[in-house]
Amino acid sequence: MIARAPIQQRRVAIYCRKSVTEGLQQEFNSLDAQREACENYVRSQQGEGWIALETRYDDGGFSGATAERPAFQRLLDDVERGRIDVIAVYKIDRLSRSLRDFAKLIDLFERHQVTFVSVTQSFSTGTSMGRLTLNMLMSFAEYEREVIGERIRDKKRASRSRGMWTGGRPPLGYVIVDKKLVPCADEAAQVRETFRLYAESNSLRELVAETQRRGWRSKVHQNRHGRQSGGLPFSKTTLDELLRNPLYRGLIRCGDELVRGAHEPLVDAELWDAVQARLRENANHAGAATRNKTGAQLRGLVHCGRCGSPLLHTFSTKQDRRFRYYVCARAHNEGANACPGTRVAAGKFEKFVVDQIRAMGRDEDLLARTAAAVEQLAEERREQLGGELARIERRLGRSSEGERDATLEQRRCELATELERLGDAAIDPDPLRTALAGFDPVWEQLFPAERERILRLLVERITYHPDGGDVEITLRRCGIQTLAEEAQEAS
Repeated sequence: MIARAPIQQRRVAIYCRKSVTEGLQQEFNSLDAQREACENYVRSQQGEGWIALETRYDDGGFSGATAERPAFQRLLDDVERGRIDVIAVYKIDRLSRSLRDFAKLIDLFERHQVTFVSVTQSFSTGTSMGRLTLNMLMSFAEYEREVIGERIRDKKRASRSRGMWTGGRPPLGYVIVDKKLVPCADEAAQVRETFRLYAESNSLRELVAETQRRGWRSKVHQNRHGRQSGGLPFSKTTLDELLRNPLYRGLIRCGDELVRGAHEPLVDAELWDAVQARLRENANHAGAATRNKTGAQLRGLVHCGRCGSPLLHTFSTKQDRRFRYYVCARAHNEGANACPGTRVAAGKFEKFVVDQIRAMGRDEDLLARTAAAVEQLAEERREQLGGELARIERRLGRSSEGERDATLEQRRCELATELERLGDAAIDPDPLRTALAGFDPVWEQLFPAERERILRLLVERITYHPDGGDVEITLRRCGIQTLAEEAQEAS
């Protein structure tokens, strides 16, 4: 009697995908049909030791042209961890529609000795004929996808060249009727009044305040699932976009050109030209003012304690004297209703922040608490960087040496360098004390640019709470190390 060797078990992962989300909530949908067909095929291979894994790898509502699919990424992670021996799909285009991406996948599967099977196209990568057939089918699948994309783009361009609406959310003032833009009476009146108000006002900020006083909101949109978006108060940005939208003048974009649209314009030529001239004039003035602003040592570092928005550096002039301030960006752009507003005199505030940092080198208790707080932030940063580095290394591992993404390679080097700089050891208070105490006596002799450099080196974020006048200063771990090294070199 001849003893037969036991059959080695082969773990089979079934991957299913569909591009649209319609029907996903049905009791039995196309994802279920794909899985059922694959399970039947796996059962037919039980004699070869095949057994379907209970884990479901289903992506509903994701295109095969992209690899950024949740279940697909879990599948690849399990392949790398050695948890899968065979991958079964209903058709090969369920896995990917990109020949380049598919070639990388096959290379990954071969490195981990994973077999790929299409149950309806009767081939397997376990045979040379199967691999040849696979490459031919993938070439046709990619060609089909590209041809379809070209046809859609050509059709949209041809439609737009005739001034037709080719899809997307309609702007405020219009609704879509029979695939055409049709004016909506109430919204159209609001749009015309918005243009008229800006032509008579001095700035977008005044217009924001007026729209909020009147209770005007942006257009409300509802998707096919019933979820609503929009309906928000206007800001300077959204009003600027509205005033520059050529649809209101009866024009529509076709590539880089503007063509006459088939819809009715809401704004006449005289009002449109007046508003565009005012926008250009105000933009030029704002640019000149921005270039003339100087001395903002904490620019980009300070945030509002009420709403979390950045504090902008601005100034006013009175009797040939300039008064600098930090003001809440949200209140500045959207008006007082958006945020009660945070406003603080820049000179006194900058001096207070600098004095707090300079005092750290003299206060032992404050020094110890600062070191502990910065080390905690550094540990959180190390975890964040480590996670990102691991994800990038996994993605690079799926690519062959000659096809690795140069951007990912550069980012990996940057992450490794920053992790090395953060180090594993806790902060030593002695270099910290030396650095902070060393820059205290020379602060007054530094040029403004050097002062700003040191502050940005040390400070991660400043939060100002106007109700109680409290200030939270978050320091940078790497910045303290750099300053300490500079202090040691100077000594």
